[in-house]
Amino acid sequence: MTESYSPTAPPTELILEMRGIDKSFPGVHALRSVNLTVGRGEVLGLVGENGAGKSTLIKILSGAYTRDRGEIRIGGQVIEAASPHEMIERGVAVIYQEPSLASHLTTAENIFMGRLPPTKFGLIDWSKLEHDTLAVGLKLGLKLRPRVRVQYLSVAQRQMVEIAKALSRDARLIVLDEPSAVLGEAELEGLFALIRRLAEQGVAFIYISHRLNEVFEIADRVTVMKDGQVVSTDAVQNLTPTRLIKLMVGRELSEIYPQRAPVFGREALAVHGLTRRGVLREVSLSVREGEILGIAGLAGSGRTEILRAILGADPVEAGQIEIFGRPVRVKSPQQAIELGLGLLPEDRKTEGLLLRQTVGFNMTIARLKQFAPQGVLHLAAERKKAQEYVERLNVRTPSVNAGIRGLSGGNQQKCVFAKWLNAECRILLADEPTRGVDVGAKREIYQLLADLAARGVAIVMVSSELPEILGLSDRIVVMREGWVMATLDRVDATEERIMHYATGHEA
Repeated sequence: MTESYSPTAPPTELILEMRGIDKSFPGVHALRSVNLTVGRGEVLGLVGENGAGKSTLIKILSGAYTRDRGEIRIGGQVIEAASPHEMIERGVAVIYQEPSLASHLTTAENIFMGRLPPTKFGLIDWSKLEHDTLAVGLKLGLKLRPRVRVQYLSVAQRQMVEIAKALSRDARLIVLDEPSAVLGEAELEGLFALIRRLAEQGVAFIYISHRLNEVFEIADRVTVMKDGQVVSTDAVQNLTPTRLIKLMVGRELSEIYPQRAPVFGREALAVHGLTRRGVLREVSLSVREGEILGIAGLAGSGRTEILRAILGADPVEAGQIEIFGRPVRVKSPQQAIELGLGLLPEDRKTEGLLLRQTVGFNMTIARLKQFAPQGVLHLAAERKKAQEYVERLNVRTPSVNAGIRGLSGGNQQKCVFAKWLNAECRILLADEPTRGVDVGAKREIYQLLADLAARGVAIVMVSSELPEILGLSDRIVVMREGWVMATLDRVDATEERIMHYATGHEA
């Protein structure tokens, strides 16, 4: 397949040219004759399903992988055998979802790591280091805090430090890999403002995201990858979300959200006046069997914190929780599981999965006792049950004995679903259920949520994507600064109305 360019692209002054890039691993032809270009001051969106080849291509660009065939040019100069160090020196910086900073060091030390200014006695010139850090911040329009350790910075601030680090090395091309996976709405707006400002100064960007609305907002052109090939490159104004989705998955996804005819049962979960100082302020909500209750709000509004409090992961100072009409005091996640609760956490890799274990182990761990009736684990029974969930949820894995670390984000998330299906949870708390998964996997996860609700599971879903909240929820709770500002029925909710309540400006 070949690239199809819009009449106005690519730009005449190219920062990056990748031509005919091929890469194979044992049993897998990961990239096939990939062509990709980025011009000076351009923001190129790079999209595709998990497994499309985006990560492999970027690792070749960064020097982490060597290409089998093809040519790379940076600023017109051919790069023969790229290494990570050489690509950094050539002005290429890759910023991944999880910032690769030394958390115990300061902002200044991270930005100038390996290049700390010396005094004439060979010691570190701390005064110059602080001055240089502030100068980089001034150039970027950022208020950097040179002496603050990175561990005390927010995720958004850490990403800004990564960008500052790249620009301090005179980066000409910055790759942002799923930045919104760890950023809230307001933080993302700040990042976009910074990208536009730097693009005006001639810095080029490759912006990778599964959230197509972001691509349409920030990109000049969009390159679509599928099955290790580039299937299209076009100016963003020539594309629509429907067209882009079809290019990515090879089929129409006109109905992203499943059609539902919900039937509500008993009140499964009720929260009354839940309070945690500085975080939650007299929060009250309820959800019924068969209902999906969406929780919306800006970053810091208390969305995730309410789920953690219900699960017993965080302590509360006041309030009451009722499960099926019975008051309970949930003191730990283990107790919550025994009461029929399950949690799809915001960060599945650190809180939802045991990455060193197998697919099967992760699917069965929440209710392992069922496979050890007399204290001895029956491995064959455990594997059989895990295989049932692999087939039922269409988990793409070599086997139930494969390491879960090697699965795509969408397939890892399905394994977390399987864990709670196996545990027979009656109340599911889902925090950002489709974060970091591609559009095809999103559709499957939406169907899983709908199927669970149809079987009578009560679902409380937190999402920072308003279309997701509106597309799945039967009722919507809007939070701001720890308060519940409104509870809206599905028919009364719009993006504008939700944002009015979330920002404190009621409609």
